Amino acid sequence: MPHCTKCGANVADNAEFCPSCGATQGAAPRSTPVSSSQSGLAENVAGLLCYVLGWITGLIFFLTDKRPFVRFHGAQSIIVFGSLTILHYLIGIVFLTGGLTGIGAGLSFGLLLSWVISLAGLILWILLMVKAYQGERYRLPIAADFADKLAGKSL
Repeated sequence: MPHCTKCGANVADNAEFCPSCGATQGAAPRSTPVSSSQSGLAENVAGLLCYVLGWITGLIFFLTDKRPFVRFHGAQSIIVFGSLTILHYLIGIVFLTGGLTGIGAGLSFGLLLSWVISLAGLILWILLMVKAYQGERYRLPIAADFADKLAGKSL
């Protein structure tokens, strides 16, 4: 049987208050689940799923889920991974055309830069999924401001 955190008296398993001293005994049980009627997912799971396939799942959740937490993570996913995708393609175009004209150093630099961007994207992908699953509204320095504007809410 649990004991009161303040006076040490015995309390029932689901008691909200101590019968002896009246101190609260932790968080009250929730009467409603933490899921949405829109997607049936908890906010933290939906936030994680915003990042799973990069900007694609971010766009899906941004358009279908109206909860502010999920919309923020969807918008941030669109901004971050959309930008990384565009940057990756631009680097490929610029340095591939340089490599085809005979500039080998440009091609090597382009491949190195592409690899660094891919590694940064992988690290961001893991970090953002973990933070969203923990229920944290993790804000990347530049992308979060754009995500707030895109989600329609300034914090």
